[in-house]
Amino acid sequence: MPNAGAAPMPEQTREPSLVLVGLMGAGKSTVGRRLAQRLSRRFVDADDEIERAAGMSIPEIFERFGEAHFRDGERRVLARLLDQDGIIIATGGGAFMHPETRRMIRDRARSIWLKADLDTLVRRCARRADRPLLKGSSARETLGRLMEERYPVYAEADFTVESGGDAHDLVVDRIMQVIGADQP
Repeated sequence: MPNAGAAPMPEQTREPSLVLVGLMGAGKSTVGRRLAQRLSRRFVDADDEIERAAGMSIPEIFERFGEAHFRDGERRVLARLLDQDGIIIATGGGAFMHPETRRMIRDRARSIWLKADLDTLVRRCARRADRPLLKGSSARETLGRLMEERYPVYAEADFTVESGGDAHDLVVDRIMQVIGADQP
């Protein structure tokens, strides 16, 4: 029981985590690493954490258990990550689509949508063959459909930063501006 005349405990200042959302190919991981370096914070790629927790790659999780199982694991990993203060988190492209995940992010962090145009996404996704949602389909058609479905939801993020076609360091500069961080 606190002493009757004791001064109140000072509130701890919490540095909010920053969560990068957006479609595959938007640059979340690359930009996230550079942003963390610039802000002297820790970077965590949620997909890497999911793979570590599952003991298998994301394409293997999709193939063996399906997308619903993957999304459930993704929610658990993000909940654990959001318990930490001041980190930079790159999410998978579908993470922000789940209402519970969006609510967790909104309650515990600041979200930044990295918005890219279709041509940029197609070009960047062509560099990697391990994208489960693009397996056996046209990248342009699938990404176009995902843009239609997901962009209205991504627009609920705290901030929107254009990331299409520009150098990743310019995207980091834009993020630094919108979050009000001091530039070195």
